[in-house]
Amino acid sequence: MKKWNSIAIAAAMAVAMTACSSNSGTPAANQGNTGSAQPEGSGQPVTLKIVYKDEGTANAASVRFFGELEKALAKDEGLNVKFELVDLAQGSYAENLNLLLLGGTIPDIIYFQGGDQQMAEQGLLEDLTPYINKSKYVKDIMEPHNITRMTSYPYLLWIKPLAPKAPVVREDWFEAMDSSKALTENPTVDNYYAFFKELVEKKPGSGKPAYALTAAGDIAEINTIFNSAFGLDKTWIKKDDGTFEYAKISEGEKEKLAFYNKLYKEGLLDPQFITKQWDTKEDAFYKGEAGVITGTAGKILDLYNGRMQDLGGAGAKLVVLPPAKGVGQGFGATDVTKESRGLAISSQSKNKDAAFHVFDYLASPKGQMLDRLGYENEDYKIVDGKIELNENYYNNWYARFWEPVNFKSDIPLKTPLLGEPGEKSLKMASEYYTEDNNFIIPEQFVANWDAMNNLYKEYSTDFITGKKDLSQFGQFVEAWNAAGGTEITKYANKTIK
Repeated sequence: MKKWNSIAIAAAMAVAMTACSSNSGTPAANQGNTGSAQPEGSGQPVTLKIVYKDEGTANAASVRFFGELEKALAKDEGLNVKFELVDLAQGSYAENLNLLLLGGTIPDIIYFQGGDQQMAEQGLLEDLTPYINKSKYVKDIMEPHNITRMTSYPYLLWIKPLAPKAPVVREDWFEAMDSSKALTENPTVDNYYAFFKELVEKKPGSGKPAYALTAAGDIAEINTIFNSAFGLDKTWIKKDDGTFEYAKISEGEKEKLAFYNKLYKEGLLDPQFITKQWDTKEDAFYKGEAGVITGTAGKILDLYNGRMQDLGGAGAKLVVLPPAKGVGQGFGATDVTKESRGLAISSQSKNKDAAFHVFDYLASPKGQMLDRLGYENEDYKIVDGKIELNENYYNNWYARFWEPVNFKSDIPLKTPLLGEPGEKSLKMASEYYTEDNNFIIPEQFVANWDAMNNLYKEYSTDFITGKKDLSQFGQFVEAWNAAGGTEITKYANKTIK
């Protein structure tokens, strides 16, 4: 196993500890925000507060899972743990989590989906390197990209297969389109356009879909289909003179935005895509308002598939579409600088060893049986000494923690872990895998970088919706450079090898 150099954490910031926002009603809710402070092995329960997207006290499935995990840890590891789920308000998880942490409530275990770097720079996240090095199971299930990411940024752990967003459509609608064969055999941008146009004009769903494509809040999800086709296969594009320029100010970006504007003007792109959240995006797909959405390759697409068949019958099972083909082809380059999401342990926690013990158990064969497979006789059965997964598993169960590529359990599998959409999407992700050339933005550029990204989002949205003409793209490039782009481009050209 590759050995890592630990990265020193900045001096811990003094934080005023406040009562946890959890409404679980347990006595520990009034004991501050760093757990019970009972040492592991003392016989007293160790309270671990955890904040995790979609896992709250109002979710009966969450409460049950963490209760079952408590029992499993006690039985298999002799670890007496009490999980306390911290509830967040509805809305943006990243924003609400940031408010929680800056307000002084810092759970022991924190799931991040953005916003973690600021907390790491303030010394609020634990360097996980020494824990991983001493682990019994975690270090053996990590993939090369996990190791690379943890080497440069050792605060977030997220052991999952490489899983970009991949586009899907109902099979019955796909087969009703004359343009489907051409899209499958040669998924050019023009053939995607023809498919989208026919889908909306033919409306195979008895007057649906209203539009071909939707997304959750911005164009990042759509970019996974089309970026590489426009030559945007890296964050920094190498020009003919050998220097690098930021992809979002390149000529390829301008051409891509012109294509998105065409989709928008012709009613093929959801006119409300900029205000959609992930749940309203999915609802639009399930209700037939949108013909195509993207979802995370692997298990998430299996869940989409199960839900769609529940609503539309067996014919509504999902077809995974290929990435668009042009200058290049792929779902986008993989960022190996750091995990974009994952689980962290608070540096303020009094129970860091216990928190990582939970992580390590979940990487073990017994931990994987619970987290990966669900509950016996509900999600699977043991048949002739082998695990037979059922429809409830394929349509509803998901792993909350780790999904190593090589699944190991004490009992062998009789049926595959993934359904057809999940399996096909991961094969595509592997087929089109490339590494990005981006880098962690240095602290002196962070504020400017955020402003530059906001500038891009504003201009790109206006270009797509027609509020600004693409003849003004040069004005955007000038504004981007003036906002800090010139300096960071110089840094990029010194940094990228």
